[in-house]
Amino acid sequence: MRTQVLIIGAGPAGLLLSHLLRLAGVESVVLESRSREHCEHRIRAGVLEQGTVDTLNEAGLGARMQREGLVHHGIELLFDGKRHRIDLTTLTGGRAITVYGQHEVVRDMIASADEHEQPLYFGVSDVTLHDLATDGPWVGFTLDGAMQRIDCEFVAGCDGFHGIARQSIPHDALQIFERVYPYAWLGILADAAPNCGELVYAHHTRGFALFSMRSADVTRLYLQCRPDEDLSQWSDERIWAELHARFENDDGWLPSIGDITQKGVTPMRSFVCEPMQYGRLFLAGDAAHIVPPTGAKGMNLAVADVRVLSKALAAHYREGRGDLLHAYSTTCLERVWRAEHFSYFMTNMLHPSLEDSPFVERLKLSELRYVTSSDAASRMLAENYVGLPFHE
Repeated sequence: MRTQVLIIGAGPAGLLLSHLLRLAGVESVVLESRSREHCEHRIRAGVLEQGTVDTLNEAGLGARMQREGLVHHGIELLFDGKRHRIDLTTLTGGRAITVYGQHEVVRDMIASADEHEQPLYFGVSDVTLHDLATDGPWVGFTLDGAMQRIDCEFVAGCDGFHGIARQSIPHDALQIFERVYPYAWLGILADAAPNCGELVYAHHTRGFALFSMRSADVTRLYLQCRPDEDLSQWSDERIWAELHARFENDDGWLPSIGDITQKGVTPMRSFVCEPMQYGRLFLAGDAAHIVPPTGAKGMNLAVADVRVLSKALAAHYREGRGDLLHAYSTTCLERVWRAEHFSYFMTNMLHPSLEDSPFVERLKLSELRYVTSSDAASRMLAENYVGLPFHE
């Protein structure tokens, strides 16, 4: 087999890149180690920046998102027993966020790939990347027990933090920046209609908590916990009691209780590799960078990456230009580091830690009071939260 661009990974980054390349008249093939069912049902965060929503709509992928997505014009910060609203739309000139599950985005993209007969192979194994620093890279893999080879002109590594793409780059060709946080999130899905129209971020001496939602009938909630937390020690009753303790406030609002259908622990880390390209290999999404979930940037950064990469590849094939491909890493990293800083800022401000002295805890409370009382500070948080606009 042969194609122009070989894409590894059928998550949001890989699927969107394939779709954008098709619109630009560039051939691609997508390889995915997981099953189609796994990809379509893997629950991940679903807060979409305004730029991500615009990108999906412009690409013709937003019809179901427009019908079923929940548009939010603000968020709330809860501390000292009081709720404080940040008006995202007013502070950013009309921009907003949309709550729409990542697995729903993936389903929409796979359905589009089916409709347009885009080559998409699930359940591949033994993927190996070869001759990346030459004009003729190729990828080997096993599909249905048979060894296969695809020759290509470019490889896009969209296969996540543990994928083969970044591991195929020589160690001395990359610089790694990383921070591992001393806490994690215990997340649940609950069959309970969300009883607040916006996300609520709570800072409490017992630990951070987050109220979110996945649909009009399903609530998504998180509790700060230890990275090595034993889920067997967390009964449903204990989870709800802890959530209600951390969300306690002066107006009496608390999340509605419902049957918990999923529990999991999400570790928290920041990670960036530089550069995001090597020879004919280009990394996108979690393969190149990880952010803690507090800032809701993970999938949005992946979308931003493939916007840049798809335009660079289109310019290469349509106009014979190489400058945009050459600048890919530099262009993406400017947004990546802004998102890393914002995610670090939100995480540090909202999470108490055993390492915090009373002095540090007072600093965090001071910062929360400042961002909820100062127009300038509120605007900084709002414009970063809804996502900085694309300059193209």
